[in-house]
Amino acid sequence: MATETFEFQVEARQLLQLMIHSVYSNKDVFLRELVSNASDALDKLRLDKLRDDSLDADTSDLHIRIELDKDARTLTVRDNGIGMSYDEVGKLIGTIANSGTAAFLKELKEQDGEGDEVEGLIGQFGIGFYSGFMVADEMTLLTRRAGESAGTRWSSRGEGTYTLESVEDAPQGTAVTLHLKEADPDNQLHDYTADWTVKQIVKKYSDFITWPIRLDAEEEPLNSMKALWARSRDEVTDAEYHELYKHVSHDWRDPLETIRLQAEGTFEYQALLFLPEHAPHDLFTRDYRRGLQLYVKRVLIMDDCEALLPPYLRFVKGVVDAADLSLNVSREILQQDRHILMIQRRLAKKLLSSVKEMRANAADKYATFWREFGAVLKEGLLSDTDNKDALLGVCSFESTNSSAESGELTTLQEYVERMKDGQEAIYYLTGESRESIENSPQMEAFSARGIEVLLLTDAVDEVWVDAVPEFEGKSLRSVAKGEIDLDAKDGEQAAEEREKQAEEYAGLLDWMKERLAEEVKDVRLSSRLTVSPACVVSDTGDITPALQNMFRAMGQEVPTAKRILELNAGHALVQGLNRAYQEEARREGLVETAELLYGLAVLAEGGRPKEPGKFVRVVAERLEKSL
Repeated sequence: MATETFEFQVEARQLLQLMIHSVYSNKDVFLRELVSNASDALDKLRLDKLRDDSLDADTSDLHIRIELDKDARTLTVRDNGIGMSYDEVGKLIGTIANSGTAAFLKELKEQDGEGDEVEGLIGQFGIGFYSGFMVADEMTLLTRRAGESAGTRWSSRGEGTYTLESVEDAPQGTAVTLHLKEADPDNQLHDYTADWTVKQIVKKYSDFITWPIRLDAEEEPLNSMKALWARSRDEVTDAEYHELYKHVSHDWRDPLETIRLQAEGTFEYQALLFLPEHAPHDLFTRDYRRGLQLYVKRVLIMDDCEALLPPYLRFVKGVVDAADLSLNVSREILQQDRHILMIQRRLAKKLLSSVKEMRANAADKYATFWREFGAVLKEGLLSDTDNKDALLGVCSFESTNSSAESGELTTLQEYVERMKDGQEAIYYLTGESRESIENSPQMEAFSARGIEVLLLTDAVDEVWVDAVPEFEGKSLRSVAKGEIDLDAKDGEQAAEEREKQAEEYAGLLDWMKERLAEEVKDVRLSSRLTVSPACVVSDTGDITPALQNMFRAMGQEVPTAKRILELNAGHALVQGLNRAYQEEARREGLVETAELLYGLAVLAEGGRPKEPGKFVRVVAERLEKSL
């Protein structure tokens, strides 16, 4: 048959021009696409041979070979797979009307031709073969379908036309030859006739392809063909797992834990996940690169696929290999893909169950994990309502039940089991450090009565406690919010004593509320103080000062909520202030004393007076008078 010349469709010509003018910064992906196509051809031949043993095809040494010619500046990707007939070449290679060209061009315009998002579009629309024009002036394809005698040659310079002809002496399979452009490092166009360049690309993108990938006359494969996630656990050593972890995480240490998962059914995928031993220094920064490596049939599609895990599991490293995804889809499409969302939910549940098992069976490992990643894991309590109970089940906290020296942590379940008879709430207090919380005036009555309090020192603790109102029917309650009456169960005599104090201090409380109206919303007697003269607390439902500061640090302005000043009626300073008020409410310096008392309460919780200079001056004057 004579050589025939055909014209590409209009959209196909536009596509070829985009390829030729290299809108993609990472041109290396062309080799990944051609190797992936070759691997598919080998898979198809193996399957056809199994279905039809009479098929005249040699399957004794199925492989992919890359041939380089430095003088002619050509690169050939050759396979001995299923091959294509003349009609198939015309349909699958000559035209791309069914490959979504129009959709590709539309997507490309929306991406504005920049970055990884654009590079990720190639395989999505079935145009991987044409990515060769990013690095080649001309492409030639020689193929023969297994079981047929004649082959086909396709050729094009990407300028609007292509040629087709039948050939008699074509080997089984397909060979794609690229007549390479000159190397241009400034435009990320490497010398693809260099052995080391090809080896590097194959190692990065195609290392786990099932079939051996050979270079020129070398018989030693370039790829390991060891997809550890596809092999049974007893076939893989810990050393091999650790080596893969170091490869995907760029961490020089071994992982803390290795987790395997295999899903079968209508949508099949395999996952190999690793929990690091140490948190990276930039874990809480905006530029932290998170995500798992995404493979499709052992071909690397994306290095950092964020859609595979929720943000609170961003420290997890590993790979996911999905059998039924399209080769190389964009990040935007992955975020909406129901299969990806299904994988994300399944991986999150598996990881949380693994952490729970670690806590039960490997306490030292869990302690290391929680020290490094507990703060980020608690972010999930704000966003992952489906896994809220699972998250609460693996969270641990410091509490007054154990000393700081012991390093012991407690779960909410363990706290509930230790609760005193009649206790209805799980008490907690947030702060910058354990020491500052334990020394807080708001803790005094709880310490005196031996009531356990959770000590929450991570920044995220200020937020998630409002998103988790209860655990096993017990409300979570801050010891620094609202009214807490620990004397309520002390009997009738205690109730009468409180009523008597309320009458005795009613005038002082009203007077102080009026004088401090710019600072506080209320002044009342306290049941949480035993040593300190006063403390400030937030009203139930009000935002805490620490949370206000967090929002302001993020550039979000929030209204300031006035606090409540509580007085300890059993403290000599408060008793003296009450006597002075009753004797002469207009006594000189009485208002100043009330302001000092409020300032001391603010300082005691780690805050600062509204006018620090004035506060210091008044304290100095009072000290001078006392000498």
